[in-house]
Amino acid sequence: MDSVTLCDYFLTLVSQCRPHYVSFMSDNNFIREDPWRIFRIMAEFVDSFQTLSQAGPAVTIFGSARTKPKDKYYHAAVEIAKGLAKHKLAVITGGGPGIMEAANKGAAHAGGKSIGLNIELPHEQGGNKFSNVPIHFHYFFARKVCFVKYSLGFVFMPGGFGTLDEFFEVLTLV
Repeated sequence: MDSVTLCDYFLTLVSQCRPHYVSFMSDNNFIREDPWRIFRIMAEFVDSFQTLSQAGPAVTIFGSARTKPKDKYYHAAVEIAKGLAKHKLAVITGGGPGIMEAANKGAAHAGGKSIGLNIELPHEQGGNKFSNVPIHFHYFFARKVCFVKYSLGFVFMPGGFGTLDEFFEVLTLV
């Protein structure tokens, strides 16, 4: 099977599952912009490193974006983050709803640094109002670096595939 046929086959498969991806994948501008994309990636690292290097010692709390405020794990995340903040530890989260919001809320209410590393996703989370140090990311890998680089410890609350992904990323690096 030559590469043109293989490419056509792949586009056919994708078009059946996700028809709106076909025009995106067929657009050569996406690939043509790659050399310039490095500057956006570099800017994300520079901005986040500059901000996080001033935060002091921190602990990252991971967990579900779908946890509701009445859930026992939401309350547990608030209390854990309050305790960390009272001991002068900054709290880092993904900056979204659920457990992330709970942890940012606990840190903020205790007068601590409440850092939210929010990712820009279509049809997904916006930043939560309790993050007093919000940092916005376009690239997952830049965000993941910051979760780990500036943390002395990690707390994993119940979550889904995203939390599992972060858990195994941290486990691999430890």
